[in-house]
Amino acid sequence: MKSFAIIAGVVLSVLLTVFAVTCTGKAPPANLLNTASTDLPAPDSSVALPAGNLPLRTLRDVPLSGAASRFDYQSFDPNTGRLYIAHLGDGILTVFDASKETVVGDVKDLPRVHAVIAIPELHRIYASATGSNELAVIDDSTLQIVARAPAGDYPDGIAFASKLKKIYVSDLHGKTETVIDANTNQRLTTIALGGGAGNTQYDSVSEHVFATVHRQNQLAEIDPTRDQVVARYELPGCSESHGLLIDSEHRLAFVACEENAKLAVFDLETKKMTAIKSTGADPDVLAFDKSLGRLYVAAESGIISIFDERGRNLEKVGEGFFAPKAHTVAVDSRTHRVYFPLQNVGGKPILRIALPSDKQL
Repeated sequence: MKSFAIIAGVVLSVLLTVFAVTCTGKAPPANLLNTASTDLPAPDSSVALPAGNLPLRTLRDVPLSGAASRFDYQSFDPNTGRLYIAHLGDGILTVFDASKETVVGDVKDLPRVHAVIAIPELHRIYASATGSNELAVIDDSTLQIVARAPAGDYPDGIAFASKLKKIYVSDLHGKTETVIDANTNQRLTTIALGGGAGNTQYDSVSEHVFATVHRQNQLAEIDPTRDQVVARYELPGCSESHGLLIDSEHRLAFVACEENAKLAVFDLETKKMTAIKSTGADPDVLAFDKSLGRLYVAAESGIISIFDERGRNLEKVGEGFFAPKAHTVAVDSRTHRVYFPLQNVGGKPILRIALPSDKQL
């Protein structure tokens, strides 16, 4: 019945458009909502693979600081080889040296820290502290907090618009994007999104910022020169759009759909959603190995889905249960090591380091 209703709706829409053009001689005016992306994407061809069909081999588990509590986003700095891990439950940011495989230290006083992003060119690390509704600015050499800026209501994802030196923070409850000057650490403005803001990413080619919008199931495009939403794109078949990752080089964006365990593939050139893939239940954080062209999707259910880029699309190469609450993932594109902070292994938090088992590395 749902399929029939969708088809009937599409046919009716086409007939009404033809009628309008015939009668007036003009096409309907363009709207900020880009409906081109409602062209139905390719059917989901990524069937769930058998449990255990996961091309990952664990190298080792490294003990982490703090209690057995929830982790969230991570950020890898390729210049220093450091991995920054948001330990949400403990309100600390753990700094891990990937080459030595040791914990360098912890940045404390970050209540319910969610997202983190390292910006090597500024020698700064930015972390969203949801418990205090702030963005913390951290010196990457001293690991000291050097500034704090108000960042809306429930700040989450963070993006850096490098050309204009602006930080964009998605505010889940505030339904806005907070803009902060990276030079002065002062809040510049807020941008209404019309729904809860999920994750936020910067596209280095268009030099625009993209944010997922909860409940609306949209991808919003922001022009940093004006700090305005310039377009909104529908994501048909994606329920509760949240996680976001952009592959600027290949002009693709990937959106994790929390509610219906899907991954949307969005073409940044045509501005259309081109495919939808299945994932583990409640997908959250995404990580991309640029060298291998491999995308990791970590889910709250502990299932990891692995996709390889094939032209303008993705091919699922593995999926299976990895560990309880393995919902956050990061990858080093040089060594191809994949990092999974796990909150409770034998009563303690650990960092599980893995490597693709289907590649000669």
